Amino acid sequence: MLTDKRVSPSMLSRRDLLAQAGCGFGSLALTTMLSEEGLLASSAKASSPLASKQPHFAARAKNVIFLFMYGGPSHVDLFDYKPALEKYSGKSVGDHVDTKGSRSKGGLFPSPYKFQQHGQSGHWVSDRYPHLSRVIDHTAMLRGVYGHSISHAPALFEVNTGMIRTGFPSLGSWVNYGLGTENQDLPGFVVMYDYRGGPIGGAPNWGSGFLPGAYQGTPVRSKGTPILNLDRPDQVGQVQQRELLDFAGKMNRNHQRNHPAESELEARIQSFELAYRMQAAAPGSLDLKNETEATKKLYGIEKGNPGEYFGTQCLMARRLVERGVRFVQLYSGGGHGDNNWDAHGNITGNHNKHCAATDQPMAGLIQDLDQRGLLDETLVVWGGEFGRTPHKQGGSGRDHHPFGFTMWMAGGGIKGGTSYGETDEVGYHAAVDRTSIHDVHATILHLMGIDHEKLTYRFSGRDFRLTDVAGDVIHKVIV
Repeated sequence: MLTDKRVSPSMLSRRDLLAQAGCGFGSLALTTMLSEEGLLASSAKASSPLASKQPHFAARAKNVIFLFMYGGPSHVDLFDYKPALEKYSGKSVGDHVDTKGSRSKGGLFPSPYKFQQHGQSGHWVSDRYPHLSRVIDHTAMLRGVYGHSISHAPALFEVNTGMIRTGFPSLGSWVNYGLGTENQDLPGFVVMYDYRGGPIGGAPNWGSGFLPGAYQGTPVRSKGTPILNLDRPDQVGQVQQRELLDFAGKMNRNHQRNHPAESELEARIQSFELAYRMQAAAPGSLDLKNETEATKKLYGIEKGNPGEYFGTQCLMARRLVERGVRFVQLYSGGGHGDNNWDAHGNITGNHNKHCAATDQPMAGLIQDLDQRGLLDETLVVWGGEFGRTPHKQGGSGRDHHPFGFTMWMAGGGIKGGTSYGETDEVGYHAAVDRTSIHDVHATILHLMGIDHEKLTYRFSGRDFRLTDVAGDVIHKVIV
């Protein structure tokens, strides 16, 4: 029975019918579906969810490029030189450190690579990174980072969202929620994952969680069609598409006026409009045809160069931040096994391949940003979901290791040539100036002009933030 006798059944919309028929039980199902799409979350209504917003204080960086080495790059083979591993080679790791929480225990394993100090900073760098070592003075090393999970998926979620559980907004989503983006014709948060597959856990690594859907990452491919389903169907003309969007927008806004509680409908409207604008803006932003051969060579974009693919991603990232995209995340490594940095069986076979694929592109990115005057306002972050054990696994591999590992930052307010944190003698535990993932996130937000304690979103009866109830800004690596 209809509860409103003043309205004729023929005048009811489907939503009104669900709301009124059967005492409104139909609307419960609709509410559930809309809630699952994030359309009922409470937030302030804005003309565009990605409109540029003022930071809490003067920002050092305007954009972020996060270079994510998926699978777990080995800190003791790349940046954390440990001569003690040679001294105690083959000795049981348990004789030297507390191995509680570890899932494997083997003999201590010296790095097969040569280390050397580089630049005025004297940063230790493995011989696997000859190009990066030439620009290493731009970086601040975080050598005492630790996480809370020894498994890929929760460790990925922690580095990307601050939590080891799924369902929370990613770092890029929080940045876009707090600051919006400078280019309304492009997404505020772009993700490029490896051609061999995405990371374990998939889209939640760049999802918006309980934040409005407008803040989630937009996947972009550096091979083939950059953005899937972006092109207009051949049978639909531009005028037809514009008329369709205008009509849909009109109907949605009529509904919105009568249902103000559904405030996130505005985000859905804006996402349609953004997709329409991207059809013109995105292809040119991602097209490298106008880049000089010298620039492409700087990134390693040459036939036969192992850095060609990741170099293409890095150059695309530079073009995107140059055009005002707020947050770009690149993944090196995809799928499973040796297709990513997960070097269980053979550290040299795995890391030789992935270092060669990333060394010149990352160095080229830093050089290119610097010479274009973009490095001062672009924060570059490097890291994986964890490091690798200082002891051997199997024949000559290393296991997952969240207890102490390395990340680094460059540009965007970072004091190049500095170092913060240390692992113990053999590289097992973060021992000095221990650095949590919340500390890393708090520092990134601070450099973007955001107070991590004030960037909150009310959901399910409480105020959430990226850093939960923890996190300290690492001021020692900031200019």
